[in-house]
Parts: sequence; C-alpha cells; structure tokens
Amino acid sequence: MDNQPYNPLHGVTLAKIVTDLEAHFGFAELGKMIKINCFTKDPSIKSSLKFLRKTPWAREKVEQLYVKNKHKLETED
Repeated sequence: MDNQPYNPLHGVTLAKIVTDLEAHFGFAELGKMIKINCFTKDPSIKSSLKFLRKTPWAREKVEQLYVKNKHKLETED
C-alpha cells in the first residue's frame, strides 16, 4: 500500500535528486541558485550527498528545487 501517493518526492532518493539536478544545471549553476559550499567549492556528488544528509535546511532547498523543476528533469531521462 502506498502511504504517500501525493508526495512528489516519494520513492526518489537524495542521490537521484542531486544527480539529476547536476546533470541538468551543473554545479556552477546550482551554486548560484542555492548558495552552499558543496556546490561551489570542489563540488562532487559524493561530497554534496554527505553535506545534504547532515544539513536539513540545505536538503530542503535542494528538494524544493527538484520538485520545482521535476517536469524538466523527467523529459531528459
């Protein structure tokens, strides 16, 4: 039984969110959109995931950006 049918992030991992956003925008643009060091100083998927898992406010901003652009990201798959 699906407990969150209307949650746009249900079933989407943080790794997929960061990977999709980076593929679409690139780290330089992500760093301009969300001002966090993991996107601007020596960025990588691994370091971004580590930071975002420990930092709820930053993770929330990244998730909001993903939801806002989800329709664009899905057309690229």
